[in-house]
Amino acid sequence: MVPLEVSLSKAWMARELGPVFDRDYYFAPRRRWEIDTRCDEYARRELADLDACYTESNLGRRRYFAPEQVLIGGIQPNMILGMLLGAEFVSGGDKDADITPNCLAGKDLAELPLPESLLGHPMIRTFDEQFRETRRAGQWRPIAPLFWDTSGRPAVHGSLTTAQKFLGESFFVDMMTDPEPCLRLMGWVTEANIVLVRHFADLSGVAISEIHVGECSGCMVNPKLYERFVAPDVSRIAADVAPARLHSCGGSDHLIGAFRGICGLASLDLGGDTSLAKVRAAFGRDFPVSIAPLVNDLAADTAEGLLAWAECVLADNDGGPLVIACHLEPSYRLDVVRRLKRFLAGRA
Repeated sequence: MVPLEVSLSKAWMARELGPVFDRDYYFAPRRRWEIDTRCDEYARRELADLDACYTESNLGRRRYFAPEQVLIGGIQPNMILGMLLGAEFVSGGDKDADITPNCLAGKDLAELPLPESLLGHPMIRTFDEQFRETRRAGQWRPIAPLFWDTSGRPAVHGSLTTAQKFLGESFFVDMMTDPEPCLRLMGWVTEANIVLVRHFADLSGVAISEIHVGECSGCMVNPKLYERFVAPDVSRIAADVAPARLHSCGGSDHLIGAFRGICGLASLDLGGDTSLAKVRAAFGRDFPVSIAPLVNDLAADTAEGLLAWAECVLADNDGGPLVIACHLEPSYRLDVVRRLKRFLAGRA
């Protein structure tokens, strides 16, 4: 049976339970644990048939969730890096948080700090001490920043996605008109991610077997740009940290050839409008893939569109290792998601 992994967004939980995801939620471990526990109890009580898990999209997994776990600095990776460069944290309240945009706009990129120096930043020192204090207390199990469950799998955003967040959409034009500064910035982001992941892995005492690289913006460039700007950074992360699980949000058929040029690629995490048949043709039947259904199908009044998509995905997959991942947002319909669960069970 192809498993369906269901996770719950903050917007879903805000509607169902009313927690406020304010600044303290992210920076006060005890408050984080209390809210996360309420959300997990809801998931186990109300969505037991879906084996749902309250976590970040595509990151945490139910089988690695421990009731005593406390996420320290459980903030999206490029937001942490942005705050280390001067961006301000913006709490979402009833939805995901963010940082102030374009934190590097107008700044001299030649003056970026040495990646190793980021470990001396007050925020990193605070997270370190929170981790140690929580571990000493003995009541909880701290999960270090950039990690999302007990599995030891960290996550970072890819260098292109991060550069776009720090400089805005003009970065895509800069890649073509002034590529060298873009390459330097992306290389710096990659090195900073490696430094931070290694630091928090050492703090936790965990061995990393795989790293999630969220290259959310990658689908917006052509294969040549991807091969020049993105693939080398993912390869470097895989070489220096662990084999990479590469995430690409939107339709990525045009990038499949570029994906093949990444050294150390262990699996792909894709949007539902990428052809699984083309992925299997390029990577073979035994390559691990996870794929997310299309938003419009999940929000539709009936399940017909979603089930037709799933039928096509299963046929294209040809029995290979596959996970279908669904991150519940308030506009999605539970009856439609449950139809998908029954459909997959019936195809076991």
